[in-house]
Amino acid sequence: MFNNKSILITGGTGSFGQKYTKTILARYKPKRLIILSRDELKQYEMQQVYNDPCMRYFLGDVRDGDRLMQAFNDVDFVIHAAAIKQVPAAEYNPMECIKTNIYGAENVIKAAIANKVKRVIALSTDKAANPINLYGATKLASDKLFVAANNIVGAGETRFSAVRYGNVVGSRGSVVPFFQQLINNGATSLPITHPDMTRFWITLQDGVDFVLKNFARMQGGEIFVPKIPSVRITDLAEAYGPGLEHEIVGIRPGEKMHEIMCPADDSHHTIEFDDHFVITPSISFFGREHDYTANNLGEKGYAVQQGYEYHSGNNPHFLSADEIKHFDKEASAS
Repeated sequence: MFNNKSILITGGTGSFGQKYTKTILARYKPKRLIILSRDELKQYEMQQVYNDPCMRYFLGDVRDGDRLMQAFNDVDFVIHAAAIKQVPAAEYNPMECIKTNIYGAENVIKAAIANKVKRVIALSTDKAANPINLYGATKLASDKLFVAANNIVGAGETRFSAVRYGNVVGSRGSVVPFFQQLINNGATSLPITHPDMTRFWITLQDGVDFVLKNFARMQGGEIFVPKIPSVRITDLAEAYGPGLEHEIVGIRPGEKMHEIMCPADDSHHTIEFDDHFVITPSISFFGREHDYTANNLGEKGYAVQQGYEYHSGNNPHFLSADEIKHFDKEASAS
């Protein structure tokens, strides 16, 4: 569906954007693949690796609505990946996080509708479910904006959905590169926030593949959640620093013990499929009705039980320390 189409990714120089670019160029023949980001150095560095004739690099910030109006011209598909994502940074710089994650989302929606973009998928986060930190709260607001955009568009054809998943193996700012740096510097112990802490775990390639497939699945208004494994932070430390002591440093501001992707409060809106969940809109779209138990790929789902919650602590699939090493090795090779 991406051959001879124009695709734009906001925040495209990040970990997701680079893997997405690699995947699209390997599998499809797009008309244009546009990378929009605000960092000229990252764009320059990315251009040294990805310089296919279809590539376009636009300097711009999602806070700048006029720039998005220009960039979205004649674009078919948009992936909105730009965000301020670091939890402590958001806690200390709340207005900056709000400007990018909420006002930026609004600008993406306006530009997509004005330019008649066919489909838009916004990247969300498990921290948007029952948020306790500012980053999660802004992403929940963003999710709500993208769901409601399907009503705002009226009779237009633009459709909006979101994808929510957990921690990405090895992404910038994640714990894995941090552990590796400490180990490379000769650390004799690894800092652990809490021995009972768990997290969802997904490879960057699996995240990209999930987003790509949901462009074909989406009807508009869904929040797509993949079924992925969990890890215990202690097993993660053991996988990367076997035998090293664990130094308990306490939970950081805005962190949870377990991450939630499908909250119990949304169970009456949650549909389970073989390999993913869909959280359906809580609002109706004027003039349109969708049966979200059947998607555009013909996959069938069913409503979960009232009160069901999908979080990293009750996940039936946990990775052992050995499985984490194997999982991460495969992720590095992809």
